Amino acid sequence: MSAVRPPPEALFIAGGISQYLGAAIAIGLFDDIAPGGVALLRVLGAGLVLIGFRRSWRRSWSRQHLLWAGGFGAALALMNLFIYLAMDRLPLGNAVAIEFLGPIAVAAIGTRTVRSAGSLVLAASGVVILAGVQDEGTLLGVLFALLAGTMWAAYIVLGHRVAHNGLAVDGLGVGMLIGAFVIGPFGVNQLDIAFTSPRILLLALVAALLSNVIPYGIDQFVMKEISRSRFAFLQALLPVTATVVGFVSLSQSPRWSECLGIGSVILAIAISGGNRGFQSSTSEEKT
Repeated sequence: MSAVRPPPEALFIAGGISQYLGAAIAIGLFDDIAPGGVALLRVLGAGLVLIGFRRSWRRSWSRQHLLWAGGFGAALALMNLFIYLAMDRLPLGNAVAIEFLGPIAVAAIGTRTVRSAGSLVLAASGVVILAGVQDEGTLLGVLFALLAGTMWAAYIVLGHRVAHNGLAVDGLGVGMLIGAFVIGPFGVNQLDIAFTSPRILLLALVAALLSNVIPYGIDQFVMKEISRSRFAFLQALLPVTATVVGFVSLSQSPRWSECLGIGSVILAIAISGGNRGFQSSTSEEKT
């Protein structure tokens, strides 16, 4: 008898809570070290932890495997960098909601039924409401969030390729190490500050575990089980989770309109057929 697996929605919520608790810790570090330095420590720390845990150097790596892992890791690292730059200027929930335009684009490409299209429109509407920039927001913050969304879309597409090529968590770890070199110029000048403070290093490592190792590890498991468009659609749970975490841990209170946006996203998930659970991936991941 096969083991009962939790639905992808539950895994996304668990991963989202972990991811944005880590983001809340990272935001608390922005007074000590610039966002680029925090992003570099997060990606580098998570990559080294996964490579050490998995002993990834023991497996054979073809040139193609390294290229896919490197592209995936670069997209992931740039996504982390841009969203930190956005979070430095916008509330957590709003920044993530704007960033979600990337997954919406990926989900829209894979939409094939009226029901799916309707639930996607409803989710997009909820995200647009959540994306309403508050007074402390800046146009530059919105731009960084949009760039993060572009990298999020690339993360989904390339992440599915890594998952289905058999690299999975090994590809995630090596990819993040490569990604750390990509964003290195944006944060390497901050490392001397971090290495002279055990507190900053410890908090950065905790942020890496919560924001990268746990949620992205969950993603690699889920990516092997559901279609790319379904995965992208379920990312709508993350702006909601970010808003809740921002309220609880950072006292960033959502307005009534943002609560309406959260309700729209939850309703869209229900309409889309969340009871389908895990499905075999379709040919869209094989193209």
